[in-house]
Amino acid sequence: MTDTRDSDTAHLPGSDTGAAPNLQTVAQYLKDLSFENYNAPQSLMQSAEPPEIEVSVNLEVQNMADNVYEIDLTITATADRDDERVFLVEVVYGGLFQIQNVSQDALMPVCLIECPRLLFPFARRIIADATRDGGFPPLLVDPIDFHRLYHERYSEASGGAGNGTGNRPAGNDEET
Repeated sequence: MTDTRDSDTAHLPGSDTGAAPNLQTVAQYLKDLSFENYNAPQSLMQSAEPPEIEVSVNLEVQNMADNVYEIDLTITATADRDDERVFLVEVVYGGLFQIQNVSQDALMPVCLIECPRLLFPFARRIIADATRDGGFPPLLVDPIDFHRLYHERYSEASGGAGNGTGNRPAGNDEET
């Protein structure tokens, strides 16, 4: 069988060498999960008023080896009713990604947009399962627009996205 991909994919934006940019998931994993069910079982009693839920998102990027980056997606959700905390759930879901043939200018957008986009459905499922297992309806976190989040964070910062090395948090306090 022959490869029938168009040859113009070798010249996508961000390509250093003319070779096609490549993003490969090396591994993905749950790094941390915390669920706190305050005042259970009283907190599980049906109430006429649904809790107010706040969700925050944080991303961290760490260069692990040549062309290999660890991306940690942290999602924290709190539920409050009548000025009392009902539950708190926090998930840190990580992934190792091999990123090749991408320019330094395009590296941070790939790390902070494309990689978390791949991790998000898994973190979302873990949150839904944890809240359901805690006795509440599953919390289905709304999809996150990582592209918008990236541009909001880095349009505020002077100097742009940097060079893609070391720890680079982004996306703090995205609320849904």
